[in-house]
Amino acid sequence: MSLKDKIKSNPGLKKFVHWLLIPTGEARPRLWVKWFINPIVHKKGRGASIKWRTRIDVLPFNKFNMGRNAVIEDFSTINNGVGDVIIGDDTLIGMSNVIIGPVTIGNNVIFAQNIVASGLNHEYRDITIPISKQKIVVSPIIIEDDCWIAANSVITSGVTIGKHSVVAGGAVVTKNVPPYSVVAGNPAKIIKQYDFTTGEWISAAKLK
Repeated sequence: MSLKDKIKSNPGLKKFVHWLLIPTGEARPRLWVKWFINPIVHKKGRGASIKWRTRIDVLPFNKFNMGRNAVIEDFSTINNGVGDVIIGDDTLIGMSNVIIGPVTIGNNVIFAQNIVASGLNHEYRDITIPISKQKIVVSPIIIEDDCWIAANSVITSGVTIGKHSVVAGGAVVTKNVPPYSVVAGNPAKIIKQYDFTTGEWISAAKLK
């Protein structure tokens, strides 16, 4: 049994290790984890950069990887506490984004501003227990290569956004988006798709 499995299987030890890494009631790791452990454990490609006014709440027991020339802009928050966060090559995470794993973002992706992508959900169905005390449910978000996620949009847990797709500003994406599609609205719906036969983007009205 690996050390990680031993810790997970022992509730008391797991609680103690968690306290060593994160102060009670907080999501931000202790400074010694940020300074000495994370730089060794997590991978950062050549030319990748994290602007200094960001909140990087990442821990060593889940992955946080950045590809070559990836950028995380100021005022963003990255959290891998309940799942891996993977950011591909030449991908831009714009200002004031919140990304909570498990989230995998491909290559050449543009995240504009004020976007929330969270692979985490709170259980709520048991009305005898406060929602804050119910279990956390996770389901991975996948953003494939070459996508553009416009400002103020929300990507909910379990969603896959296909290659070279566009999420319009303010959209709330609750279902998978096929490759080469444009979605808009709340909940987001397809408004355009690329037609490889004609070489044009076709509106949803014409697709029916």
